[in-house]
Amino acid sequence: MPKMTSEPSPTPSLWRHRDFVLLWSGGAVSDLGSAVSTLVLPLIAVQRHASIFQVSLLGVLGRGVPFLLLSLPAGVLVDRIDRRTLMIWSDAGRMAALASIPLVSLLGGTVSMWQLLLAALVVGSLRVVFDVADQSYLPILLPSESLMDANGKLRSTELFADSVGPSLGAGLTGLVGAARAIGADSVSFAASVASLLLIRTREPRQRPGTSAPRVSFREAMTEGLRFVFQDRVLRRIALATATANTGIALVTAIEVVFLVRSVHSSPLQIGLVLGLGTFGGVGGSLVARRLAERVGTARIMWVALVVPAPLVFLMPLAQSGWEVLTYAAGWAAFNASGAVYNTAQISYRQSVCPPELRGRVNASIRWLIFGVSPIGALLGGALGTWFGLRSALWVGASVMALTGLWLVTSPLRGMRDIPLADPAGSNRSD
Repeated sequence: MPKMTSEPSPTPSLWRHRDFVLLWSGGAVSDLGSAVSTLVLPLIAVQRHASIFQVSLLGVLGRGVPFLLLSLPAGVLVDRIDRRTLMIWSDAGRMAALASIPLVSLLGGTVSMWQLLLAALVVGSLRVVFDVADQSYLPILLPSESLMDANGKLRSTELFADSVGPSLGAGLTGLVGAARAIGADSVSFAASVASLLLIRTREPRQRPGTSAPRVSFREAMTEGLRFVFQDRVLRRIALATATANTGIALVTAIEVVFLVRSVHSSPLQIGLVLGLGTFGGVGGSLVARRLAERVGTARIMWVALVVPAPLVFLMPLAQSGWEVLTYAAGWAAFNASGAVYNTAQISYRQSVCPPELRGRVNASIRWLIFGVSPIGALLGGALGTWFGLRSALWVGASVMALTGLWLVTSPLRGMRDIPLADPAGSNRSD
């Protein structure tokens, strides 16, 4: 009598995984608070009659400088110090930095521009450490086969927070004032600290691969970069994502000016267009796991970027009136495909990277892919000034549409699924 083959048991729902739910819920509240700050922090500066340069400096200190200067050192710290502990202290530091702003207001003082700039720098710097630790901690909580689902849930929540956070910030500002509204972000970090403290899973005291002699801090920073460049798939992933971010930075640097001056959109229309575009990413994140299971967890990376790529050209085709929705459609299509791609590529590097290098590899890739954003923004401003806003948008859309070519010509084209990491985490592509 032939033996009956049992069907593979389905992966348990992550909503029943206590520690993941704690990580997700704390991150969700924190993401929403941070999205509130993206509007409220520069709004405080404007109310303090800051110059355009000073307002732009908030963004540079909050996002640009920390990524360029701290990503690689943060990777070494994440690989040498307990990741959960780093995340807790990073959230606590951001909570304190932001709490200082409403505290000054409550005490009757005036929030200075220097205080805002310092808060932006502290929050941005600690965010770099937290994000690298967060991506490196997830494979400790979950098995490899659950990473795609987990990253999709985390990404969709982050994008949803980005969509509704500015509106929430505007409402809070109207109720209590901008300086006090920033307290919502401080409270959100307190909630994240509480959720992390409740997580029971702990890292092993002796991490795999740490028995080798410890190298210097400077040499340790280069080990992550070396691993990325030597791995043919990771190298192409870094190039593809850097290319996409260049195009995104180019477009976002001029999109509001384009929608106002070239398309003559009202503020309400602009808010609708940009909000619909962001919700495309939420939708992509929600279906990422199912698409990956059907297409292949590795194959979906290039398919997600190549198949919908032509739709991005709807953005520079936008015209006045309701035809401005073509901009929203193109932006939503790109964000949806990018969300599917990002869910898969983060899961890939979490699966193939040795545990002792996860922090440095994640940090190295983030340093490479976010370091190009200032270049894209400057390019957008220059092209828009010299050749016109619509022509600059065509350039940005072309860069975004061609992103997938890096992956089509990589070993990913011959792979269906992401290789699952072995217990030592030593799997990698050559």
